Amino acid sequence: MNIGVETEKVEFKKTTGELKEGITSLASMLNKNGYGVLYFGVKDNGDVVGQQMGDRTLREVSQAIANFLKPQVIPTIEHELIDEKNVIKIEVRGSEIPYSAYGRYYMRSADEDRELSPTALKELMDRQTSSDILTLVPAPVQNLTFNKLKIAYVTAGLTVDQLTFEDNAGLKNSDGKYNLMAFLLADENDISIKVVTFSGKDKTDLVKRNEYGGTCLVTAIDKVLDYVESINETMVTMGNHRRTEEKLFDMASFKEAWQNACIHTKWDKGNPPAVYIFSDRIEIISTGGLPVDLNKEEFYKGISKPVNAKLQKIFGQLGYVEQTGHGIPLIISNYGKQAFDIMENFVNVTIPFNYEKKNSGGTDVDNGVSINEAEQRVIDYISQNSSITIKELVAVSGYSDGYIRKILTSLKEKKVIERQGGYKTGKWVVIS
Repeated sequence: MNIGVETEKVEFKKTTGELKEGITSLASMLNKNGYGVLYFGVKDNGDVVGQQMGDRTLREVSQAIANFLKPQVIPTIEHELIDEKNVIKIEVRGSEIPYSAYGRYYMRSADEDRELSPTALKELMDRQTSSDILTLVPAPVQNLTFNKLKIAYVTAGLTVDQLTFEDNAGLKNSDGKYNLMAFLLADENDISIKVVTFSGKDKTDLVKRNEYGGTCLVTAIDKVLDYVESINETMVTMGNHRRTEEKLFDMASFKEAWQNACIHTKWDKGNPPAVYIFSDRIEIISTGGLPVDLNKEEFYKGISKPVNAKLQKIFGQLGYVEQTGHGIPLIISNYGKQAFDIMENFVNVTIPFNYEKKNSGGTDVDNGVSINEAEQRVIDYISQNSSITIKELVAVSGYSDGYIRKILTSLKEKKVIERQGGYKTGKWVVIS
């Protein structure tokens, strides 16, 4: 049986006796395309001849790749039967260009692995600083649609040309296939984006796991923002005839941290950003660390070195990000540099709460009371019209009659409002 021909992304080797040459081909293909497939048990012309398999064959291949292909990648290694013959298939993806094999650097040209000269290696490294791996690597599936992304463009006041939209947005690579960025922005994908809530200050007791992935990244970002804003309750404190209000956390800081995590994470690593909510803080974690040409002090000043330039451009067009670089300084102004834990492969942003959040909403907190968004809206309506009726509150708020009555009961129990006089002729009073 014949399985095709060698290309810039596919290499055939008859046996693992050519393991060193095979690893060289993997490095070469990674440097050219960020992706490569190597088969053992296949002749150069594509004829399947089979590979002798022992108990440790796959492990030895894996260990050799780990030891001699640098920077290290995690390959997918599979044993397949083709025409009743054993074949080993190895698939690699990576963005940490340049890759070396046995200490030497190579570049794929057609079906050949050519060693790079020092000058060519420097050019490759210079090119890599401005490359965008999301636009190079093909999407794992190619049956993609982008209706949600198009709606986002129209909502932002931009024109969508159905014929040229995909090319203009950069959703295809040089081979004409949908790329990883397209997969992120498609109507459906298998990318998980979670908001996980814990009852205390650590991960011992998980309370809730909300899943917002599986859809266009634009939609997923908005869903997370909506959910986190819904828990950003207001604490109202009353005493000495004074009434003060304090939000649980600064929503603008969270928004900047979350959008940056989604736009600048290294999506090709396979670890999407996530949000963890504790009783005293929110943590936003993203993969990849800082870009190689950006140090911490430059980062703190708001100097931007986009990891995913094309993706950032799209979000800029949609109005999600600006080029002013004010996001990081905003977070620092509110929470200090200690909000950032910058590791080699991850960036963790911690937004502390202004007071400890209780699991049962509405409980007293340091002589204050916790007010959620719906309750705050009702307080605002009452402040504007002390004679407002339940029917009118239903009309202006969009909440149901039963929910309004529940809110009013809660606010009265918290001694935030009181009713003076009867329900027909009386009025609401916000206690201050």
